[in-house]
Amino acid sequence: MIKAILIFNNHGKPRLIRFYQYFAEDMQQQIIRETFHLVSKRDDNVCNFLEGGSLIGGSDYKLIYRHYATLYFVFCVDSSESELGILDLIQVFVETLDKCFENVCELDLIFHMDKVHYILQEVVMGGMVLETNMNEIVAQVEVQNRMEKSEGGLSAAPARAVSAVKNMNLPEIPRNINIGDINIKVPSLSPLKSVLAVGTQLHSSWF
Repeated sequence: MIKAILIFNNHGKPRLIRFYQYFAEDMQQQIIRETFHLVSKRDDNVCNFLEGGSLIGGSDYKLIYRHYATLYFVFCVDSSESELGILDLIQVFVETLDKCFENVCELDLIFHMDKVHYILQEVVMGGMVLETNMNEIVAQVEVQNRMEKSEGGLSAAPARAVSAVKNMNLPEIPRNINIGDINIKVPSLSPLKSVLAVGTQLHSSWF
């Protein structure tokens, strides 16, 4: 089982943190610092897994990581997980990010955190591996993107309706109609436009 997924940069600044076991917030920060210290001091030519730090479980757990440019991707797992299998999983995750963001970089993880978390949930949920096929993961992300765009279009529809009402060129209507001795006053349509605009704005606030 995967106990935690930690992504931090070369200076130890966390960019994505996901714990699948409860730790208090201050303990999480200590685990991040300890993990960064253990991983960052290792040479690039040594193997990519080592015993977990004392705070996260010691020798009962393993830290499996890959270092890409400015980012460390670290998975903390128990003895039931294969080191090589997790290394492949990290590679799939990174390649999926790269495909979704077109040459992913650290800034993508900062400014698109919600999308990164969604991609991760397609790969791992509750500490269990869900999917290892990059094409399947990307397909699910594209479905989510289409749903978000359709919801965005729906919420923008009331605003477009307001604009259309305001720009309508309505024909002039006589203000007074005389029928014999009866004089009928026709109300102006401009208040109607205002009522429609206010009503549409209220409707748009529901989305």
